[in-house]
Amino acid sequence: MAATPPPTPHHPTPHHPTSSHQASPTPVTLPHTLPFSTRLAHAIRAKRTPACVGLDPRRESLPPALGAASIDDPLALAKLYTSFCRDVIDAVAPHIPIVKPQLACFEALGPAGMMALADTIHYAHARGLLVLADGKRGDIGSTAEAYADGWLAGPWGCDALTINPYLGLDSIAPFVTTAKARHAGLFVLVKTSNPGSRDFQDLEANGSPLHEHVAAGVEHLAADTLPPGTSDAPGQHAYGLVGAVVGATWPKQLDTLRAAMPHVWILVPGFGKQGGRASDVRGAFDAKGLGAIVVSARDVIFAHSRPDMNAALAESQWQTAVERACHDMIERIAADTPAGKLRD
Repeated sequence: MAATPPPTPHHPTPHHPTSSHQASPTPVTLPHTLPFSTRLAHAIRAKRTPACVGLDPRRESLPPALGAASIDDPLALAKLYTSFCRDVIDAVAPHIPIVKPQLACFEALGPAGMMALADTIHYAHARGLLVLADGKRGDIGSTAEAYADGWLAGPWGCDALTINPYLGLDSIAPFVTTAKARHAGLFVLVKTSNPGSRDFQDLEANGSPLHEHVAAGVEHLAADTLPPGTSDAPGQHAYGLVGAVVGATWPKQLDTLRAAMPHVWILVPGFGKQGGRASDVRGAFDAKGLGAIVVSARDVIFAHSRPDMNAALAESQWQTAVERACHDMIERIAADTPAGKLRD
């Protein structure tokens, strides 16, 4: 059963750029002193939830109060994306450990959109959030090195990146090398949430589905990149820097893949709008409530369109709807998964 939205959430202070030519700051790229797995676990424990909010701005879905429907100019729309993402971050930052910007939403606006993305990454870091760039990058050799250098060690300076493994394990190796040096993380596509993932990911190869072969490779890389000094004794739930993406829409496979990847953080998209329920993602967690990050984007950032979250609110109060939806997600996960133990 859905949790009742908090009756009196705090009202975040909206951010409104003062100039249409406001420059986006350069993201901070100072080296991290702790491995990504350690930082992620600390952040999840500090907020007592594994909830992650996706930042997927789309003009047609933005709150009516922002007036996006009348904007065609990419520069003006990018400015609006910047303001919108900052306002969403203000609403959710006190409650969650990590956000996941969807790079394609920003890339669609060209150079102006990339400036909006840079601002979003920088602002999320300034608010104390980890940033997982959802770009599903993948290539070989020097091109893979360039992707890794840019997103994990260079001007973007994200904490983690989603990557595509279907060029083979040697295409993942440059990302792992950079992630080790940067103390960053990776999330490899294993079993994605879309229905069409069956087309290739479920094909039988040597007696098991293709996604299970990918999972075996991911587990090997994760076990090989455990934080220094981490105990690998049974029950210690040690996780490496290489994680996996497994959709909430495949609960049976999620159970199987959790068992096959004991050292792997699992990023679970598809919660909410795509049909994944909290009970469906239970299998992604270890007994202590760690080991997984559950993502919701549209259900939270566009909560103004949900009658259950937007009740009795004016159009201008869309941030309150976002915060209500964030609370609702957190409560659902805590009620129906081992993540509730993070509150003990």
